[in-house]
Amino acid sequence: MQHEQARAELRTVRDLLRYAVSRFGAAKLAFGHGSATAFDEAAYLILHTLHLPIDTLDPFLDARLLPTEVDAVLNVIHRRADERVPAAYLTGEAWLGEFRFLVDERVIVPRSFIAEWLRDGFTPWIEEPASVGRVLDLCTGSGCLAIVAAHLFPNAQVDAVDISPAALEVARSNVALYGLEDRVHVVESDLFARLHGEKYNVILTNPPYVPTKSMDALPAEYRHEPALALGAGADGLDVVRRIMADAPTYLAKRGIMVVEVGHERDAVEAAWPRMPMTWLSTSAGDDMIYLVDRDALVS
Repeated sequence: MQHEQARAELRTVRDLLRYAVSRFGAAKLAFGHGSATAFDEAAYLILHTLHLPIDTLDPFLDARLLPTEVDAVLNVIHRRADERVPAAYLTGEAWLGEFRFLVDERVIVPRSFIAEWLRDGFTPWIEEPASVGRVLDLCTGSGCLAIVAAHLFPNAQVDAVDISPAALEVARSNVALYGLEDRVHVVESDLFARLHGEKYNVILTNPPYVPTKSMDALPAEYRHEPALALGAGADGLDVVRRIMADAPTYLAKRGIMVVEVGHERDAVEAAWPRMPMTWLSTSAGDDMIYLVDRDALVS
């Protein structure tokens, strides 16, 4: 009934934008997959559905829409509000900075804070990005960090590793989207298991790190994502422990590793109280990612 009434009354982009913001607010949606507010997400979904530039709203606000266009927008609005499907899965794309990636329910939605430091080149730990020859993106998912790394480190060969064959299908699509098949190599592996003898200057990893209790409390939007890519035991560090234990074997001399752990800094510091690590500032604070070098891991 609500859909039919909306279809009969709403005519312009402005009408649909107001309606979407109201529906999203009433549904108390969670916004953690790209947009920060109901307004931003509504504008993005409407513009994308209408095949309009997603950064150009104002010129189209009072444009009248065809009935088929209204229906298409309403279907997206209702799926977002009623089914709590993340916007990225509705549009089939997600953005990490200026990089666009293809996504669907086989992978978590790209949102790593490591990308912020990739843009900055990891100064001062890496003096010259062009000198980096080998990079590993562990738990690559959609391949997003591997692809961003390939742009930052122009001479590097990058391995994009994940245990999920389904996720790697998406990663291959994104590697092809950027024409990086000759530099980004997609590898199915349980962490380091199939990387015999490899040595990397840089290891990046955004592994599963959500504690069991937090998994149970996640908003409905996150339950559309693969649980394998989120949950990691009682304290969220089951996978991180394995990575920390094995990383020294795969890091080259003076190599560095950057690990994303969400809000689990206290758990990390409790697990490795003597480990010299540097917590890197991000747009969300200083508790999200840490950097550790090979010497510290070995010691």
